[in-house]
Amino acid sequence: MRSVYDVLLLDLDGTVYRGADPVPGAVDALTVGGDRLFYVTNNASRRPGDVAAHLRDLGFPADESTVVTSSQSAARLLAERVPAGSPVLVVGTEALAEEISGVGLTPVRSADERPVAVVQGHSPDTGWPILAEATLAIRSGALWVATNVDSTLPTERGLVLGNGSMVAAVRSATGAEPVVAGKPAAPLLEDAISRSAAGRPLVVGDRLDTDIEGAVAVGADSLLVLTGVSTVADLLRAPVSQRPTYVADSLSCLDADVETLRVGFDVWWTATADGRDLHLETTGPVDPMAALRAVLPVAWANPEFERVVGVNDSARSSIEAWSPAA
Repeated sequence: MRSVYDVLLLDLDGTVYRGADPVPGAVDALTVGGDRLFYVTNNASRRPGDVAAHLRDLGFPADESTVVTSSQSAARLLAERVPAGSPVLVVGTEALAEEISGVGLTPVRSADERPVAVVQGHSPDTGWPILAEATLAIRSGALWVATNVDSTLPTERGLVLGNGSMVAAVRSATGAEPVVAGKPAAPLLEDAISRSAAGRPLVVGDRLDTDIEGAVAVGADSLLVLTGVSTVADLLRAPVSQRPTYVADSLSCLDADVETLRVGFDVWWTATADGRDLHLETTGPVDPMAALRAVLPVAWANPEFERVVGVNDSARSSIEAWSPAA
């Protein structure tokens, strides 16, 4: 796979690391191939340099120039839409406020400053007071830009609420809809493709509703790794806008032949629809990922299916290994 694409556009949370810990096998996968790596994150809470330092501490090759954040894309969107020097209410960290300053706008923290726009990004310290300020500003006509709308955030302890959950609170209070910078909206990946000068990028991530849908939005190939949020059950029922080019259990797949990772036909596997059941059988050994890649086109063509059934022992064992299955 490495030789087919000129840049890997890598999601972070759930793909490369989970909070303070690297995803098992990710460091080895990303340090041996000589790939051009750009790290593309919806998380707007940290400065690009801090993200790069964290990546290096975990063993990944990274520097500030190879980190592309939704806060940078949100700042660009605002700079294109409001006059230079305008006050912008910041809901988020000082890192987000610095990006707003960096594009010639003035970050503020109160609706009394008459902001012409509100930018909202993840911060573990976000509380009612700043959400109230955002609500007042938006209800007064301020443009609203959200860095991202991920409802959850993977951590070493599990999934916690993400920026999208906080955005939902403001949406409920205002009836407004934000302009979104991060995945699955196009701006963040467009910025990553531009900055990396990618001719044939591969978007790599763990979420169908952000990473993969974002790749579809910009017309890029994508790889879903099952190390984070999206599950086999999610993948089997993915809408057209969230269907990846490739599927694997981890980043270790980067050394595999690209065609063996592609969703669809596999020489050892046969998948068919029979009413509400999908039948899966193989003439080869137990291989949960090959089984999944083979059944996906049939599942997507038959969205009302109820279960996947293994016809022989190897197929049944492969389905059981998906955990949880559909």
